Amino acid sequence: MHPGPPRFCTVSEAVELAPRHPEPDASYAWSTLERPDGSDLSVGSNAVVHVEPDVPGTYRFELEAPDGRYEQTVRAFPDPRRSVRFELPVAALPDHDPADVSVIGPFNDHLVGRDRPRLEDDTYVYETRLPPGSRRFAYVVGENVGDAVWDNVVVPGPGRPRLALAGEVREGELVVTADAEPGTDSGYDASDLDIEYVVDDRDRSDLPPDALSVTDGVARIDRDTIEGTVRLHAVAVGERHSVADCLDIRVAADGTPEIRRPNEPPEWARDTVVYEIFVRSFTHEASFDALERRVPYLAHLGVDCVWLTPILAGPTTHGYHTTDYFETASDLGTREDFQSFVDRCHDAGIRVVFDLVINHTAREHPAFDMSAAGVPEYRDWYVWESLESAGLEESDLESELEDTDRRASNAPPSRKLRGREREVAQYYFDWRGIPNLNYDSLAVRAFVLSVVDEWADVVDGYRCDVAWAVPHGFWKEVRDRVRERDPEFLLLDESIPRDPDFQEGEFDVHYDTTLYDTLRDIGTGDRPAAALLEAATAPEREGFPDRSLHMRYVENHDEPRYLEECSTDALHAAAAATCTLPGVPLIYYGQERGATEYRGPIPWEGDGELTSFHRELIETRADSAALSGGEFDTLEYDADSDAAVAFARTDSSGSESEGVIVALNFGSEPATVRVRLSEAVGGGLEVGGENEDEATDLVSGTRVPIDRDGDAKTVSFPVADVVVLETTV
Repeated sequence: MHPGPPRFCTVSEAVELAPRHPEPDASYAWSTLERPDGSDLSVGSNAVVHVEPDVPGTYRFELEAPDGRYEQTVRAFPDPRRSVRFELPVAALPDHDPADVSVIGPFNDHLVGRDRPRLEDDTYVYETRLPPGSRRFAYVVGENVGDAVWDNVVVPGPGRPRLALAGEVREGELVVTADAEPGTDSGYDASDLDIEYVVDDRDRSDLPPDALSVTDGVARIDRDTIEGTVRLHAVAVGERHSVADCLDIRVAADGTPEIRRPNEPPEWARDTVVYEIFVRSFTHEASFDALERRVPYLAHLGVDCVWLTPILAGPTTHGYHTTDYFETASDLGTREDFQSFVDRCHDAGIRVVFDLVINHTAREHPAFDMSAAGVPEYRDWYVWESLESAGLEESDLESELEDTDRRASNAPPSRKLRGREREVAQYYFDWRGIPNLNYDSLAVRAFVLSVVDEWADVVDGYRCDVAWAVPHGFWKEVRDRVRERDPEFLLLDESIPRDPDFQEGEFDVHYDTTLYDTLRDIGTGDRPAAALLEAATAPEREGFPDRSLHMRYVENHDEPRYLEECSTDALHAAAAATCTLPGVPLIYYGQERGATEYRGPIPWEGDGELTSFHRELIETRADSAALSGGEFDTLEYDADSDAAVAFARTDSSGSESEGVIVALNFGSEPATVRVRLSEAVGGGLEVGGENEDEATDLVSGTRVPIDRDGDAKTVSFPVADVVVLETTV
């Protein structure tokens, strides 16, 4: 029941503390053991509490649980937030009543109607405080989220530092070193950063108080003092603090310390290619048996991981409205049928990722009926709000209580809620059909953990729907829970926009929202192809550690098809970008067949050339260590079209370095790309042999003409969509 690892936050940032493995009917109590001078922070009497540190420093809390007392440390750093204005001309919105306008974004969990702007002349203005970085927001009229006007504003200030720990045993000591880098626009050098170490509260009693010493950012622990497990956490601190890293030190049976990196993704995830299947549109007959019969196609395509949209019982075709978390949807087949599909995938070397939907349930879930009716044991299963808190008027109540979901194509007949006069269930955006579960409820936490356990032994990973809305502490518990069962289990988060805090002991792979937006803008001609380079390095600017993995995609089940907005030529280059940049490529079913309907039937008689192209990309990536796991490097290049871009990938993990030059062209006409080899990574590259006038494109296998510019070591070559040339250093 220990509440888990130490938590790192900023002043005024809420941190949820909760017991793990909770017993819903047991009694729990929190108390404050230590707080910094000047702090007035106290904890409430609930089993799940939300603390907001009021001054920087270290806080220690104690949880009294049925099986003992447990301590948890919270380290709070200074508040980095700065004032920001969200502005929008009144004329940018459709005809409306100003009283119906609200502002939504990640800053308020996309809760419509809560935050109202003021009107200054002909402009709506909303002011708040947010950390430095690019911040997304939208103005929306009523609940017409589909017509919302979205924008981004850049909050000036330094980015977050980045940190990676390494440990080894030297002369009877465990020595931990920190590789730290300052954040973007920081006034700190790497040598100026402070490294703060914190021993996990779960291990403090097993380590003598003076066992840990820190000098100049290097931590040392006497080997003989380590008994069992010691988890050592650390952050790099400049103007802001980094995402925490952790080393897990365990003593083996023979007395040898084993050093593990619990925040690392499974090794297989670093070179996997994911294929997302919308389960009711991938086959003519939507069933597990039909899916199983298509496994040879997946193997032929070359993908080695399949993500299925939800397969559990519910009233919608998309599956994100769950009514039974322990039974598969009857139209798809039985649990045994699903297991047979998973087994068939495993036989073909394909892992299966399950869509875990635990932020909400369907309104048709039995628990929601009982919560709405006021049944005591279910009353707190959902987040219920007063009309005022929900930003609603009395006149809104009738429509608010209608059980409809405008996003569902087969919404059930509407019903009225019962027993909740002047209260409404909370939901995000305009998602009326999926009320939010209440994670302050121990019963909800215990229930959801049983769901996590139910499917973890069946599949190879979870894609976690609306991950941004579920508490960080709960995700940390989920990760520890599934990794205890299977160290290779994968967790993929849907955090939009992505957030580096979800890297801290929670998720292995993150949606690359930045690249997605960039590929769309390049494909429509709104941005030059060179913008791809900025998107590729965005994780570093956003504060993600080097070890983080990002899912690169051009479309998915929530987004329009790329071909609806962009040309086939642009799709070739965009798909090539996802397969040649670092990260985890995602192919959305039908993308490779030229599909244009985002959840429609896959065109099995579609674009065979496009399918072959995707196969070639996947095969090229698998055959190249530089593409599947190498570093990303910029090049000195130019092109005769803004639709073309070039970069390099290099891998130095083996006895010899391996490298490639990648050139992409999003335009409809061939482009000529010129690359200066003498300025490339490693101090100079060679392409195709010093005196050769051709080189082999690794994707197509064809010979590409190379024009060499004498001693300047500059090469030029034509690019239709993608060219990948092998290099030697």
